Amino acid sequence: MLDSVVWRWAAEYAPFPVSGRGGECELMTIRLPIVAALALTACSIMTSPAAAQGVPYACPVSPTYFTANNGLAHTRAALKSGRIVILATGSSSIEGAGASARNLGYVPMLQGALQRRFPDVAITLINRGIGGETMRETVARLEQDVALAQPDLVIWQLGTNDVLRDRPSADMLAEFQAARAILDSAQTDVVLIDPQRLPETTSHAALKDRNPALGAVATTVDQWASQSGYAVLHRFEAMRGWGGINTGGVGPDDLHLNDFGYACWAEITAEGLSGALR
Repeated sequence: MLDSVVWRWAAEYAPFPVSGRGGECELMTIRLPIVAALALTACSIMTSPAAAQGVPYACPVSPTYFTANNGLAHTRAALKSGRIVILATGSSSIEGAGASARNLGYVPMLQGALQRRFPDVAITLINRGIGGETMRETVARLEQDVALAQPDLVIWQLGTNDVLRDRPSADMLAEFQAARAILDSAQTDVVLIDPQRLPETTSHAALKDRNPALGAVATTVDQWASQSGYAVLHRFEAMRGWGGINTGGVGPDDLHLNDFGYACWAEITAEGLSGALR
């Protein structure tokens, strides 16, 4: 169980989920109108996420889906100290929409996958995914989220909703530059996660023929990572090999991942990140 922590946040009452050692979860509850203490309430998750949901046998785990760009110095130092804090931010993929249970979403599954690889390290993952957000909304709250969490590493999933809403590339670039200023000032490591790939056979009109645009943004995210010295997980490319996973790793809406997709994505992330850190 994590040590009791008190943080302060000028915000309305809201839950702030955290995955801790061994798959346990702690709900940080914000209680105030202006500045209030943040209390941690323990909530048990039956077993570790890894035990609750195995990695799909067809999951194409490969180090080629992760590029470090020499950007993990703070993370490496935190691992040596025996304690690391990771802030995961973005939209519904980070939040865990589509999973059959809360502990089978991406963040708790990633916590379990990392804990297996680093059993002697106290690993804390803070889930700040909010469904439906574009880069604009995520960046608007990023400074506050980072100031609260004081993370060694920020994992930022970005781009999918921006493409689906046909947002201008110039706006996305400006938002990335604003985020970079915040993240660099905080002296935290960063892993960017590029957009997802959509099923080619989708019957949902809003999702049809979107993969070329999603792939283009994935290339852009790769360039941003290289230019910024950030690590990047190539999710769009990784999902090309998900044909053997149950329904391609996505749910009936052809957008949000299912349990198999989250398990595979978490394993790919953990394998790439741990490989870069060893």
